[in-house]
Amino acid sequence: MSSFNLVQEFLEQSAVKFPDKIALVCGDERLTYSEIENRANRLANGLRKKGIQRGDRVALFLPNSVELVVSIFAVLKCDAIFVVVNSTTKLDKLIYVLNNCEVSALILSSSQIPLSEKISNFCPSIRFFVLTGGSGFSGDYQKFLAWEELLDSSSAERIPSRNIDLDLACLIYTSGSTGEPKGVMSDHSNIIFAVNSITSYIGNTADDVVINVLPLSFDYGLYQLFMVFSFGGRLILEKGFSYPAQVLSQIEKEKVTGFPGVPTIYSILVNMDLSPFDLSSLRYMTNTAAALPPAHIQKIRDTFPGVTLFSMYGLTETKRTLYLPPSQLDVRPDSVGIAIPGTEVWIEDEHGNRLGAGEVGELVVRGRHVMRGYWGDEELTAQRFRPAKFSGERLCYTGDLFRMDEEGYFYFV
Repeated sequence: MSSFNLVQEFLEQSAVKFPDKIALVCGDERLTYSEIENRANRLANGLRKKGIQRGDRVALFLPNSVELVVSIFAVLKCDAIFVVVNSTTKLDKLIYVLNNCEVSALILSSSQIPLSEKISNFCPSIRFFVLTGGSGFSGDYQKFLAWEELLDSSSAERIPSRNIDLDLACLIYTSGSTGEPKGVMSDHSNIIFAVNSITSYIGNTADDVVINVLPLSFDYGLYQLFMVFSFGGRLILEKGFSYPAQVLSQIEKEKVTGFPGVPTIYSILVNMDLSPFDLSSLRYMTNTAAALPPAHIQKIRDTFPGVTLFSMYGLTETKRTLYLPPSQLDVRPDSVGIAIPGTEVWIEDEHGNRLGAGEVGELVVRGRHVMRGYWGDEELTAQRFRPAKFSGERLCYTGDLFRMDEEGYFYFV
């Protein structure tokens, strides 16, 4: 088992162990670990030359792409904090996020030049923009840098890191269905702990090939990248799930072993004719975001009889919280399981009393994966992340109602 202190070491250690192994397949591009490491080092040096320092926030407004993967690791290599913003985010929400965490630089596609001029007027903290994709960019604006030029003119030497595992790695903005988006602060140790815990119960190895159709702005999508690079597997990164047949062809072609999905994706899959595709390489599927109804679980298992299904529950504030061991799917298909390895959960009433089997209360989470709070919002942080009774640590109060059975399995209410 590799030991990691900083998130960029997922890439760095795999680049040492598996330099020539294909790490990332995205569209027509196939990149090895050493190629990604080389590009990430170049971009990191380029950003550093332009003044990005330890603790600065750099926003990435890109679709799932090679450039997005390289940017994530490059920002970490600068000891800075990356913020992935979904590339479909509306301008007002985008500007809110950029101003909320006072980003120093924004990496986006050159097709967004008209947008970046607007952003420039409303976001005074942005010192420069990096534009990917080249075309339509004349390069005569001082604030605008071309991705290719920045990489070509920078060294591939790795920058010595000053960060420790308590430093922030990223801000993940939750959708903000109620009010404005909130930036969940994840430090390096939060992410590394969650990655190690999840890959341990899924049983990942370097032979795993994982296809990801989820946006990297969504923690479930982002962690597929981190998990695969931590164990030296291969990630097939798709733009989305708009063309299911194309995704299924990729599963067949790349001999994919792992498929992370959400209920909407699974309902499309189980209603498709899958006979044209050889999906026999699939070893496991995971579900989170919302619970799968038991009938739905049964349909997935009938459709993919040889595949192990992991039903899970999590929230951005703790990454992953509960998982149902696959052996329990027949016994209690409506449960979302037990605490992930190395963590503890229980149910409390409104007075802070722990509840027993059959009683309904709020799920409370304890562990190294409990994030650091919300960026710039102490009041909201104090509501969600509260001190534990004795030890100076913080617990996450999920705001979700659960009950537990006699054997300690949890059910979402």
